[in-house]
Amino acid sequence: MYKIGDVRNGYEVLPKDKRKTVILLSDDLRMTSGVGNVSREFVLGTCHRFNWIQIGGAIKHPEDGKVVDMKDAVKQETGVEDAHLMIYPISGYGNDEVLRSIMGIEKPDAILHYTDPRFWTWLYNMEHEIRQNIPIYYYNIWDDLPYPRWNENFYESCDLIMNISKQTYNIVNNVWHQQPPEDWQVTYVPHGINSKVFKPLPDDDKGYLQFLKESKHPKDDYEFVVFYNARNIRRKLPGDVILAFSTFVDMLPEEKRDKCLLLMHTSPVDENGTDLLAVADAIAEDKMVQFSSGKLSPEQLNYLYNMADVTINMASNEGFGLGTAESVMASTPMIVNVTGGMQDQCGFKLKGKELTPDDYDEIHSLHDDKKWKDNPDLTHGEWVKPVWPSNRSLQGSIPTPYIFDDRCRGDDVADRLKEWYDTPLEERKEAGEKGREWMKREEIGM
Repeated sequence: MYKIGDVRNGYEVLPKDKRKTVILLSDDLRMTSGVGNVSREFVLGTCHRFNWIQIGGAIKHPEDGKVVDMKDAVKQETGVEDAHLMIYPISGYGNDEVLRSIMGIEKPDAILHYTDPRFWTWLYNMEHEIRQNIPIYYYNIWDDLPYPRWNENFYESCDLIMNISKQTYNIVNNVWHQQPPEDWQVTYVPHGINSKVFKPLPDDDKGYLQFLKESKHPKDDYEFVVFYNARNIRRKLPGDVILAFSTFVDMLPEEKRDKCLLLMHTSPVDENGTDLLAVADAIAEDKMVQFSSGKLSPEQLNYLYNMADVTINMASNEGFGLGTAESVMASTPMIVNVTGGMQDQCGFKLKGKELTPDDYDEIHSLHDDKKWKDNPDLTHGEWVKPVWPSNRSLQGSIPTPYIFDDRCRGDDVADRLKEWYDTPLEERKEAGEKGREWMKREEIGM
């Protein structure tokens, strides 16, 4: 157990009455969404320095209106004896009346919100009321160019913006102009991946073997496993993943084709995406495509990363790409589309120097294949085989009038799969291990 004055995660444990209290607005940290998972990580990782209150959102929250005291659960998981976490579950992301009520009860020192700014219009509408006494912080991501000028008022409503990707850092600096921020108000704070949870496991790990047996994913039946861990929604392009896998398998000798598996941890049928069962039947009818659709704990998810030979993300818009980052932390290599925050996971270097957030003021994005795909000055980490978009379409809607949709070709991805397949197992493992060590470094390029 950690006591007052002990050092945890590099910082001294503060007494409860000396900690600042922060209200967090995001997905309920008990949920399995990417936003929920990351919210949990930074709350648990800093509960010795801050008292946390969460207004925890979900589409139709089963505990809407309740108040959940999480101190015992947090104490058990973190070892911080007097950790403080209260969750106010809510359907959606809250509203001004709920926030005012909770502010009156909890007396926060700051408000931190996280995810797409369009969800927080109600918060920005009351920013003058809040910021007289309480600062508003934003953990921010934006998927792609062109610069979203309509977000400027949102950014100006915040006292501090912590950006998840280098590209987003550049976007905020190029959009926030009317009342320019101080240097300290726009920072780069990428997602942290828990290296104690996502890690390589020995082949004879009992928990790993038992999970594979119970989940009916026998690794020994396959020589090469491709893993997809993302929602079945249009921008994630899960159908293209199946197409790329099918194209790759067709490159192999006939006797090797049934030794390859595409394992997709997603809902097979989703109104926001498509019917992947039908896609697999039509596009990969004689290929091994399986689905893992149940909710998994982080530890169980790590088992699947360990089962995989490579993890894939072809998304045409991606703020960060949590699944591939977790995969690399588990020492499993990846294939990603060069777009959004996934650029940060590739370890790109320009003329031997790793790119910093400030470099993106000139680069803007690496998604331009004509400029960067075959550029000899640009290199990447051994743990990734990047695929450049072959097409950029300017999409939009009324709330977001324009954004590039970066699409890579399925046959380009198939070629990268073949390259990993032809890489000897020990070399794949070594590449994954280098990725893990790179992910664990403390330097983030500011």
